[in-house]
Amino acid sequence: MSNQLFAPFPPVPTQQWESVIEKDLKGADYHKKLVWKTDEGLSISPYYRKENLEDIKHLNTAPGCFPFVRGTKSDNNWLVRQGYCAHEDVREANRQALDGIAKGVDSVGFCIDGSKTCTTSDIEMLLSGIDLEKTEINFEGCRCATALSYIDSFTDYVKKQNVNPQLVRGSFDFDPLRRLTTKGAFCHPDSIKRLKACVAAAEALPGLRVVGVEAYGVHAAGSSAVQELAFGLAMGSEYLNRLIEDGCPADEAAHRIKFTFAVGANYFMEIAKFRAGRLLWADMVKAYGATNEERMKMKVHAVTSPWNQTVYDPYVNILRGTTEAMSAAIAGVDSLEVLPFDYAFRAPGEFSNRIARNTQIILKEEAYFDKVTDPSAGSYYIENLTQAIADAAWKLFKEVEDMGGYIAAFKAGFIQAQVKATAQKRDMNIATRRDTLLGTNQFPNFTEKADAAVTQETVTRPAQAEGLTPYRGAQAFEELRFATEKSGKTPKAFMLTFGNLAMCRARAQFACNFFAVAGFEVVDNNRFATIEEGVTAALVANANLVIACSADDEYAAAVPQIAKLLDNRGILVVAGEPECKAELEAKGINHFISVKSNVLETLKQYQKELGI
Repeated sequence: MSNQLFAPFPPVPTQQWESVIEKDLKGADYHKKLVWKTDEGLSISPYYRKENLEDIKHLNTAPGCFPFVRGTKSDNNWLVRQGYCAHEDVREANRQALDGIAKGVDSVGFCIDGSKTCTTSDIEMLLSGIDLEKTEINFEGCRCATALSYIDSFTDYVKKQNVNPQLVRGSFDFDPLRRLTTKGAFCHPDSIKRLKACVAAAEALPGLRVVGVEAYGVHAAGSSAVQELAFGLAMGSEYLNRLIEDGCPADEAAHRIKFTFAVGANYFMEIAKFRAGRLLWADMVKAYGATNEERMKMKVHAVTSPWNQTVYDPYVNILRGTTEAMSAAIAGVDSLEVLPFDYAFRAPGEFSNRIARNTQIILKEEAYFDKVTDPSAGSYYIENLTQAIADAAWKLFKEVEDMGGYIAAFKAGFIQAQVKATAQKRDMNIATRRDTLLGTNQFPNFTEKADAAVTQETVTRPAQAEGLTPYRGAQAFEELRFATEKSGKTPKAFMLTFGNLAMCRARAQFACNFFAVAGFEVVDNNRFATIEEGVTAALVANANLVIACSADDEYAAAVPQIAKLLDNRGILVVAGEPECKAELEAKGINHFISVKSNVLETLKQYQKELGI
């Protein structure tokens, strides 16, 4: 029966597909047109087939089985984490945590003041009323001088609560390499030497991870997914080396390490990144001498990307956080934190925390993302992407190891140079709108003003430090628009539409979008009957910029006429890159905008000409 059912659909060989594609391309370069080159340096084919799985070794494994590509457990139940600031008011942090737990949180993250030591009474106040057998407790902000006091105090508190130590789950992000990565130097010369003491202090609590690998700090500086993974693995390798050298068994050392990765905007890339990470870490831990497969599992916490967040049109951050959370959930992370949509510019309140929390709850309770383990398994594309990321990350990781490990490579400037090169490419893609930040460099809300909480510091990219400096991809455009808002001026861009209706409307819409990005007031018009009528309307409107919008073949004759009528009473801009551009430039018309423009630099120049 099955043969009869599919008889009309015989298999089509790849070569036959390729011949049809080449015919449709009509001589265009296949690789330039259809093969996608990613920031990671990967070449992504336009389609994949079953034959592309033949050389992939990690297939035919089950979730929870070595090398854990398909997840470290048989189900896909991740923990919903939310962070609370315990810097200033411990009681308030406790209140917020209890409220979050009552509303669906099962993993809390307390951001602590790592410069101060901790006592059992401090922990009692912070964790009062929290069931330690049901809620994971995480401490963020640990420093080398005080981390041990927090671990000891937490351990003492657990003993006093008379709970089953086997059920207590939590983590301390003691991560000496984080300080080196972000500041260029350790907080203390003996930071790394204190790892063993932290591991020993947690001996009575097998579910407590005390060494953090904060790979998301690499992501926050503009890295690619491959770089974040490779350098995160290099940090983990550095910690394993040091712990084993200090007498800690490989199984125990690996079991005490927890990774924190960011979740970027590239949906499938991020799914594959986590799958590849588990594969590589399992192989690494085994190579270090671990014998217990349970200890070869990578413990992964994921955080939605702060690099992708914007302060203009901030509700778009909800959409960004949702798709990023979907990637992490499909990839099978152990816990996940969705950053509130206003995280970039103010302390999140109840509303934004609720939206962030409910994003995950909806993925579980309504979209059933926790009901299927590794749903991307077997996908020709995802499996190939997983292998490609694993290969690329392993290659980069080995380069770091050949230099003597993470510390040596960082001190040599290798890691910074790699990340900065990628960040510069990403910045250029945003500046030229090859990459879109919705509401910021493309399709802005024309009438929006920045939230009152937004300051100059919020939109200004930090100066480059010795280490990897975190920033947001949107900041250059945000600073541009913020400057317009605070200048006290309202530049007006007037669309002088004429000639061909379809072309003048298309270019007017493009130009409106272009100038609104900088916070300029845009005045659109359907189409003027004559050029004279359009110029008169522009002068009446007191336009600062007059944008000629029509078809290319109209510009040679019309634009010089517009310039003459305008008589320098506004900046004349031509929408497009017409063949007559050189001819127009020879007549003193020098302002053009098009899809080829570096939008950021072009708008900065217009601001300068307008005295902003």
